[in-house]
Amino acid sequence: MSCFQGLFLCPEAVSLLLHNFCIYHISPPGHEFGAAPVCSNDPSPSVEDLADQILEVLNFFSLEAVMCMGITAGAYILSLFAIKHKERVLGLILISPLCKAPSWSEWFYYKVVSNLLYYYGMSGLLKDIFLQRYFSKEARGSSEVPERDVVHECRRLLGERHGSSLMRFLEAVNRRHDLTDGLKSLKCRTLIFVGDQSPFHSETLHMVTALDRKYSALVEVQACGSMVTEEQPHAMLIPMEFFFMGFGLYRPGRVSDSPRSPLSPSCISPELLSPESLGLKLKPIKTRVPTKC
Repeated sequence: MSCFQGLFLCPEAVSLLLHNFCIYHISPPGHEFGAAPVCSNDPSPSVEDLADQILEVLNFFSLEAVMCMGITAGAYILSLFAIKHKERVLGLILISPLCKAPSWSEWFYYKVVSNLLYYYGMSGLLKDIFLQRYFSKEARGSSEVPERDVVHECRRLLGERHGSSLMRFLEAVNRRHDLTDGLKSLKCRTLIFVGDQSPFHSETLHMVTALDRKYSALVEVQACGSMVTEEQPHAMLIPMEFFFMGFGLYRPGRVSDSPRSPLSPSCISPELLSPESLGLKLKPIKTRVPTKC
């Protein structure tokens, strides 16, 4: 959920998203808030398993076709789910998505990170490695300029992750396969954002060439890393509004004088900002029965 706080908590996005949609958040197993360490005897899931769990969540809540939003590896899993279950996906909003199998250099990177996690846990070095893949150089700061608050908060949240759960997720991502052929048959509308400083910029451009141009659009955000939702969430608002209007899903309010967007209402109902509305009291559901240790 920390990947989306910057987007969902900025006022204009609240009026756009919470006025018009019911939002469900899916975390990989062991990554939800308050999760216990994953049992070492549990088999490590594959990206196929993670995509299948999305179907279980939709069926659990009796959801038919949905709009999906994901970042980097999450965007890959949602794209895989859309390829496997085209009838359940209305559209995709992908941020710095992965779509190809890992290169040798990326495979080696994940192996090094997994070994560091195993032997040293979430050390300061590992946090820096992850933050380089998430944020632009400007956001991370330097010896003269302090890192931005959003980077500082992400650094804190990384310290709360269980190393064993993160290792399992990295293993799944490192075993992913190429989605290029499947993307060619994907007909749902797709909106893609990528920061020009994202390590996944070239892979995102490859994904755009694989998708049908009639159904997809690319927004490149300047001076931004992979997590556009955190670093420059306002850059996403107007493209998302027009994207939703194409589905007839967006219902603008009567007042439309927002300084950032010509479409979003500037007046937000206070109850939409309550913890209950933001899902902070929702209990996670389990899509797999864990094996007893």
